[in-house]
Amino acid sequence: MSKFELKLPRMGESVAEATLTSWLKEVGDTIEMDEAVFEIATDKVDSEVPSEVDGVLVEKLFNIDDIIKVGDIVAVIETNGEANESEEVSLEVEDEPQVSEEVIASVNETIDVAKATVTTPSEDFGSSDRFYSPLVKNIAKQEGIPIAELDTINGTGKEGRVTKDDILGYVETRQSSGSKVAQDHVGKVAPVVVKEVVQPDLEKKHTANVVASRGDEVIQMTRMGKLIAKHMVDSVSTSAHVQSFIEVDVTNIVKWRSKMKDSFFKTEGEKLTYTPIFMEAIAKALKKYPMMNISVEGDTVIKKKNINIGMAAALPDGNLIVPVIKNADQLNLVGMAKVVNDLAERSRNNQLKPDEIQDGTYTVTNVGTFGSVFGTPIINQPQVGILALGAIRKIPAVIETNEGDFIGIRSKMYISHSYDHRVVNGALGSMFAKSVADFLEAWDVNREV
Repeated sequence: MSKFELKLPRMGESVAEATLTSWLKEVGDTIEMDEAVFEIATDKVDSEVPSEVDGVLVEKLFNIDDIIKVGDIVAVIETNGEANESEEVSLEVEDEPQVSEEVIASVNETIDVAKATVTTPSEDFGSSDRFYSPLVKNIAKQEGIPIAELDTINGTGKEGRVTKDDILGYVETRQSSGSKVAQDHVGKVAPVVVKEVVQPDLEKKHTANVVASRGDEVIQMTRMGKLIAKHMVDSVSTSAHVQSFIEVDVTNIVKWRSKMKDSFFKTEGEKLTYTPIFMEAIAKALKKYPMMNISVEGDTVIKKKNINIGMAAALPDGNLIVPVIKNADQLNLVGMAKVVNDLAERSRNNQLKPDEIQDGTYTVTNVGTFGSVFGTPIINQPQVGILALGAIRKIPAVIETNEGDFIGIRSKMYISHSYDHRVVNGALGSMFAKSVADFLEAWDVNREV
């Protein structure tokens, strides 16, 4: 018998930790290779972590709601073969100002739950007979909730444990009732000063006041919603956003797709939407203008070798996620259609893997899906450009011919290009968008797939 250490795998360059959301196996359960053992949530996506070996689960080293670092040992599996060493995980950490571990932990936890930070006396949670995860304890300390008060919260977790949602719900009720001081039955304590973190900067705080009139409904943002909101605000404050708009005649594409979609489905088993056609055009434009396929880190510009196009997808709950089409320039139209349909379907069903939303070099969003003619999308950092595809509409247009001009019905759309003016000037930003338009307008109606 030997033991295998199941570690939290690397999940992309920007993901260094995850929250354990549930155990799918219990100690003593038999596990097969590639069978999911536990579920995690990152700031990007929720995912299952499978076993790398066959065996029996003998030890669980983390509890639900615990924060796990990439490379941490999460579970121990007993196997029949020789010891199977897990692959070492190396992390590249950027240089940061030296601050205490206590401050770093406090800021990270506060940003993760997007809740209020507080000034409060330290509390010894080890004196309780009840189990609390580190995340729950951290929130309790930040909110100035003493151990006696914490013990009164009803837990909905396994064996009555207090989960993150339990304590956050309690905090909301506590704040809305105007309670700013811990309850007196545990002795007098200092008033709790409630502040809201709006940036990962200890100096940038302001008092949070939620004001609701009678009859108003107060809706808390979801975890993903808070992360998206922060990402958008950070992008606007980082990049100098500029937009270029181009009207594109896609009449030939509309006619071609109408003619080919049924035979395409019969031969390939895939629906032929407009999205893979647009992605093909964008991949070609990125290859023609590689300085749009870059990222900015401080004063450094990184020119990306691979063309990985992010495809913004709407989720049923109203949030967005951006799965990435890797090496998009190497795919033909059939391959592009298969990848696009697969990523879109698994996005809607929350089945994406962490590495499938990582390493994008450029992003596309289809605002036309919801009827918008054009939009001004926000750049997906650290990228420098994002293209919005507007709705396709039939409109009267001037058609130029050798025999003169006349009015005809054409299918047209707008493409909107937002780019980072720190590193992309107006000429490059406009030429890139024009290149996409030229490819689409030159579509051969007699093209074979």
